[in-house]
Amino acid sequence: MDAVLIVSSGERAANMLSDLLSSKHDFSISIAGDILTASRMFEEKEYCIVVINSPVGENNGAAFAEKLLNDTSCGVMLVVKAESEQRYESLLGSKGAFIVSKPVNRTVFEKGISFIRASQIRMKRTQSENLLLHKKIDDNRIINRAKAILMEYLSMTEPQAHKYLERQAMDLRLTKLEVAKNLLSTYDS
Repeated sequence: MDAVLIVSSGERAANMLSDLLSSKHDFSISIAGDILTASRMFEEKEYCIVVINSPVGENNGAAFAEKLLNDTSCGVMLVVKAESEQRYESLLGSKGAFIVSKPVNRTVFEKGISFIRASQIRMKRTQSENLLLHKKIDDNRIINRAKAILMEYLSMTEPQAHKYLERQAMDLRLTKLEVAKNLLSTYDS
């Protein structure tokens, strides 16, 4: 179950936001009454969405929202007064915050949460693809280092070294990466 943190100094507003979240979604909802408590809670647990009901005490919540957007992958929704919506939109909208004006419209709120969730799914998919690409790059570095060793110590050409690694992988029933790692451990020692 995904966890959501509501940051609101008003208990009534926090309960209303909690009701809106739980009406269509199955979230584990936590509530913080101030930014300091929210920061502590965020350090202890990973939240997929943080809803900040601005202002939070003396704080408007924008700095906390910006910190979350810069340092985490959680989605941020900032609920602000209608007259401040444009200012917060220009300040945080381009960074990925979803800005909702008060009074909160149920449809807009639910669409905002759905948009944040869809964005997170796309971001996780992109992060997974990124990790796979980095692994492939790292694997290619190891294989290229093994080829360089073969070229240096056994005077092979690059195509010969490539073919040697492929042949060894096939003969030993290992991956080319495993053969390269074995070769590196032999020659780098």
